[in-house]
Amino acid sequence: MQSTNEIRRSFLDYFAANGHAEEPSAPLVPYNDPTLMFVNAGMVPFKNVFTGLETPPAPRATSSQKCVRAGGKHNDLDNVGYTARHHTFFEMLGNFSFGDYFKADAIEHAWTLLTKEWGLDAGRLTATVYHDDDEAFALWQRIAGLPDDRIIRIATADNFWSMGDTGPCGPCSEIFYDHGDHIEGGPPGSPDEDGDRFVEIWNLVFMQFDQNAEGERRPLPKPSIDTGMGLERVAAVMQGVHNNYDTDTFKALIEASQSLTGTKAEGDQLASHRVIADHLRSTSFLLADGVLPSNEGRGYVLRRIMRRAMRHAHLLGASDPLMHRLVPSLVEEMGHAFPELSRGQDLIEDVLEREETRFRQTLDKGLKLLDQATDGLSEGDELPGETAFKLYDTFGFPYDLTEDALRADGITVDRDGFDAAMSEQKKAARAAWKGSGQAADGEMWFDIAEREGATEFTGYSSTEGEGGVVALLVDGKEVDRADAGTELIVLTNQTPFYGESGGQTGDSGAITGDKRLALTVTDTSKPLGRLHAHQGKVDAGSISVGDTVHLKVDAERRDAIRANHSATHLLHAALRKRLGGHVTQKGSLVAEDRLRFDFSHPKPMTPAEIAQIETDVNNEIRANDPVSTRLMSPDDAVEAGALALFGEKYGEEVRVLSMGRIGDKGLNYSVELCGGTHVNAMGDIGVFRIISESAVSSGVRRIEALTGEAARQWLVGREETLKNVASALKTAPDEVEARVAALIDERKRMEKELADAQKALALGGGTSGGAAADEDIGGVAFSGQVVEGLNPKELRPLLDEAKNRMGSGIAAIVAINDGRAAFAAAVTADLTDRFDATALVRAGVEALGGKGGGGRPDMAQGGGPDGSKASEALDAVRALIAG
Repeated sequence: MQSTNEIRRSFLDYFAANGHAEEPSAPLVPYNDPTLMFVNAGMVPFKNVFTGLETPPAPRATSSQKCVRAGGKHNDLDNVGYTARHHTFFEMLGNFSFGDYFKADAIEHAWTLLTKEWGLDAGRLTATVYHDDDEAFALWQRIAGLPDDRIIRIATADNFWSMGDTGPCGPCSEIFYDHGDHIEGGPPGSPDEDGDRFVEIWNLVFMQFDQNAEGERRPLPKPSIDTGMGLERVAAVMQGVHNNYDTDTFKALIEASQSLTGTKAEGDQLASHRVIADHLRSTSFLLADGVLPSNEGRGYVLRRIMRRAMRHAHLLGASDPLMHRLVPSLVEEMGHAFPELSRGQDLIEDVLEREETRFRQTLDKGLKLLDQATDGLSEGDELPGETAFKLYDTFGFPYDLTEDALRADGITVDRDGFDAAMSEQKKAARAAWKGSGQAADGEMWFDIAEREGATEFTGYSSTEGEGGVVALLVDGKEVDRADAGTELIVLTNQTPFYGESGGQTGDSGAITGDKRLALTVTDTSKPLGRLHAHQGKVDAGSISVGDTVHLKVDAERRDAIRANHSATHLLHAALRKRLGGHVTQKGSLVAEDRLRFDFSHPKPMTPAEIAQIETDVNNEIRANDPVSTRLMSPDDAVEAGALALFGEKYGEEVRVLSMGRIGDKGLNYSVELCGGTHVNAMGDIGVFRIISESAVSSGVRRIEALTGEAARQWLVGREETLKNVASALKTAPDEVEARVAALIDERKRMEKELADAQKALALGGGTSGGAAADEDIGGVAFSGQVVEGLNPKELRPLLDEAKNRMGSGIAAIVAINDGRAAFAAAVTADLTDRFDATALVRAGVEALGGKGGGGRPDMAQGGGPDGSKASEALDAVRALIAG
């Protein structure tokens, strides 16, 4: 018996040997189709190849594609565990021809692989064709030798495939396996076709037409092939079992579940074990591909799958969280084919354990309340929708779990009543919002969010992807279309563009699409905290609501922003470690060219502290440890050592960012709650440089810094400045410091010599009009001088010397510098009872065009703006002395 792993490998090897390029499975989150929640078919990754938007990887390709069907139109969740072939996760084996071979080769390959390579009994195989596809009918006769009664014409859309209302399409040919007459059911197209006897194992799509909006089909210039074979179904056939859950992979997972719960997979417990095995696969692969549980979008679907499995673990009597303990068994079974499972094993186990621990609290409370609510109800009765909504809204018990829990008792739930209660809650929320005093245009965002739901952000793992346009705003009003030259805001159902929040600036980039659309995105904001609004201008073509567009972030700018954002976390940690735990973030700006970080600290940092902080951050950068992200509740995150910012509002789930080396307490250098985008490893930051530290307000300091290329350019600029200074000083850059110190010493010496010369000049009686001796004014000796360029600080010492020289008298000096005048006067002790130096100075200052002046009766000083009036200032003193 071939194992599932061997079947997968032999399929890929067969087509590789026949000229097909083996392509790895794409992630479960589709990058090229915003209408899909998850990749749900093998051809999804090649959609743009078939439509001509992308160049094919090779003329022929083959893959084993991971698929999930658990939300939206393709939702098998409720049937999983109760039927033989329904799964949330499955693999689709496929071979593809991009205009290379067509029907004959596709049928030849399928028949050869099934009957010759794998040895299936040709007598158990039946083919279907579209009712008017005579070519395919004849090929099955010629190539496979099938009789007419085992080539069944089907007239319905089941045997005609299309990518949408328009675009590539074509007839199908499905291959069915007959499990035997001991199982009820008839061949396809018969009244009993819904039975389980005949099982479709392979679908060959002959993509030969292009359908326009009017429904007209024209032949494609290069017809192509897209096939899909469910690995789980063909494994059941090749392993001789009818139920997919009896194949080796599922048997191993169910055995692990039986072992850990101590319950047999039989009777009422059989479905629970199957649910757990199936949901373990889907949740683990979704987590490995970057989807994390949340209350919206893909994360909500993931949480629903998790909680359904966790409820069945509860039904089996598991007293402790179970799902995370099953992950090693899954990795052992599928980790070789899908190494992302092995790489993500720690994250998968961590998330599953935390989710189940928290959910068990909700489950215990919810089941008790549900028992009370259904007391008196019996099979065929209906639980009121209002009751189901109360369980959901008040106690966090999801609607689908209420439905699933009552299923065994045959009790249904009033879905219309539940939806009506949900609608009433939304109305109440809107009324509360209107009363909050927010800006009037906020109601527009509220309308869009209520109508379209939150924008799903896909930018943690990618900088480009597809999105469906859900709203266009021009001048604050919604429009259906915008043409070239229009400035507008674009909202899509999902986007890789980060909306400005948490100090991180919004992304810029481009949006392109059909209708020759070229749109430049200059900024991205985040209205209501859950919509991503792309602000920009249509450069060419047009854009309409409902269009599918390609969104591409300016990756180089994003990388610079990510580096600065991660650096702020390292800076915060370094400040706390060096300055103390009182340091907390008070604000930040993370742009592409710089970062700014405000923090609480009572005094300026010393140069030594700044240098040490910079060294600490660069040490972490050079260690180049990876950055890890986990999703946790705020309380769990803080308990695990994450730093939460006081005053910030956190939701039910938060992203916990850990970066830097592990310290003594087993924690990374920095562990914080953060929803922004960050580097993958510390070395991506490059280098960190603090360029300033200053005060913002009392007790709040600000550091501005650079990273990466901006830091390098800043350092290069400083080096160029140093070279220019060295050239001007005619010395080497290494000797600039010594040369400048020598020049400063020389300047100090010259300034001293100049001051001494000016002092000597003043003592020698120099005036603006030439030498002058002391005057006698009414029997009082007076010395008045005007000195150009004299430092005002020298006025008082000179006046002291003048008083000593005169013995008895009054001295006044005017010092002129750059047109302004400093004025001082002194009175010897024997004259202070007759003359006040302050009054003398005020008279002189007034003459100089100034006001005031002050000091003591024996010495006073002031100044005025007009140095040309120096003589008038001295004359004013003379007049006061003369009386």
